[in-house]
Amino acid sequence: MKPTQTLHEHGQSLWLDNITRGMLDSGQIQAYIDKYAVTGLTSNPSIFDKAIESGLYDDAIREKSATGLSDEELFFELAIEDLRRAADEFLPVHERTDGVDGWVSLEVSPLLAYDTAATIEAAKALSARAARPNLLIKIPGTAEGLPAITECVASGVPVNVTLLFSAEQYRAAAEAYLAGVERRLARELDPAVGSVASVFMSRWDVAVAERVPDELKEQLGLAVGLDTYRAYRRLMDSDRVQRVQNSGGRMQRLLWASTKTKDPAASDTLYVHGLAAPFTINTMPDATLQAFYEHGEVGAPMPADGGDCDAILARFRDAGVDVAELAAKLQTDGAKSFVAAWNDLMHRISEQRTALT
Repeated sequence: MKPTQTLHEHGQSLWLDNITRGMLDSGQIQAYIDKYAVTGLTSNPSIFDKAIESGLYDDAIREKSATGLSDEELFFELAIEDLRRAADEFLPVHERTDGVDGWVSLEVSPLLAYDTAATIEAAKALSARAARPNLLIKIPGTAEGLPAITECVASGVPVNVTLLFSAEQYRAAAEAYLAGVERRLARELDPAVGSVASVFMSRWDVAVAERVPDELKEQLGLAVGLDTYRAYRRLMDSDRVQRVQNSGGRMQRLLWASTKTKDPAASDTLYVHGLAAPFTINTMPDATLQAFYEHGEVGAPMPADGGDCDAILARFRDAGVDVAELAAKLQTDGAKSFVAAWNDLMHRISEQRTALT
């Protein structure tokens, strides 16, 4: 049995962090479902930027440019078309798991990361346009994004909370989700609204690579993961979550994101085998998925009590790393990088449509 299937049978969902129209047309997405035990998919502006640069969307851009759409409107037309197709391919998984798995994700404009009202409006509109029961709208877990998450969940919009980096940020996202579910319960609406909380891993180790001794390298991301998983398990066992589940609600699932190893000297499956745990998700790019499929190892699951994370985090503090401060910086820097990627995408679309028309 391949490691991807073994990990799936141990209770963790493997999602693909990629989508292109070419992958849909060629059957590659379906092949990942059938052969690699992939049960969901995430996307972001950078992924679409690379796909558009390759010329895959030239015909569609040429056709849609004649309708007078803005660059942003044209992008969402293209993205929604692709994600509807992907959602349909994952629909059997979604139905088989009664809505637990089989999701795809579409991101609101990163330019809205600090605008609560605009994020709510955009998320609701995109969800309605996509019109798929297994499509999550990605909303950043910034201070301004949290009330938007609550409102969207209360309105029945499934949400992927993105840009989380620490246990503290995860808890804030989970609180925002639960508040939305509780509003639905108070109004006697169906409380089973899908959601995941996406915690980014590899950026931790990149951030401290030049600041810590060699014996601490490639350890911070996994230690933060253990700390976050402990918070997740504690919340799962809390009276609040048990009350919600008793009324038909669901636990927001924890998702490990940014799982491509950046250090060529480290294991290319570091953030897969090191973050294996039931009722969680690991979303990974094609290369990481392929590497784990070919030579990955599935060991013991992450300990629910956090294992030795406190001791490891203490060593980083002793080395001068303020983990809470760095988490805030990573979220701020992540929001900026998302905006930069979005601007690059809009520029790419503008250039492509000019060249094609």
